[in-house]
Amino acid sequence: MKSDFDQVMEEMQASIIEDARKLYSETVIQRWINPRQMGEIRDPQAHGQVMGPCGDTLEIFLKIEGGRIIDARFLTSGCMTTIAAGCMACELAIGRSTGEAFTIGQELILEKLGGLPKESEHCALLASNTLRAALSDYLEKRDRPRNGLSGKK
Repeated sequence: MKSDFDQVMEEMQASIIEDARKLYSETVIQRWINPRQMGEIRDPQAHGQVMGPCGDTLEIFLKIEGGRIIDARFLTSGCMTTIAAGCMACELAIGRSTGEAFTIGQELILEKLGGLPKESEHCALLASNTLRAALSDYLEKRDRPRNGLSGKK
């Protein structure tokens, strides 16, 4: 049997989700409620962290094998649209080569989310910039000499 508190909380959550459906696509709602790519990857080949203009911070972790992204995860301190955009950026990156993943921009994330209100579009840019920061981290690590010597004269 549910307590009065649990019942009130369920009703409040249902009301919040119903209000969100008036502004956001079902794709955004689902990635907010059930962000499949949320979490950290142990020993990632790449990591990027960016703070957006609204103060939200997004981190993306990548697992890369043979030049292809085999897993992508994110963490954020941000709002529902940052969660949805981070999730979508990770989903879009998985299976792509690192070069292909660099082409994942704000517009593609917005398109795949079914759009965002104007005041939230910066969340898709934050996700794109964070993915690119992680990819840049990977390229820097890959190209860094292992013994500290570049071998260049």
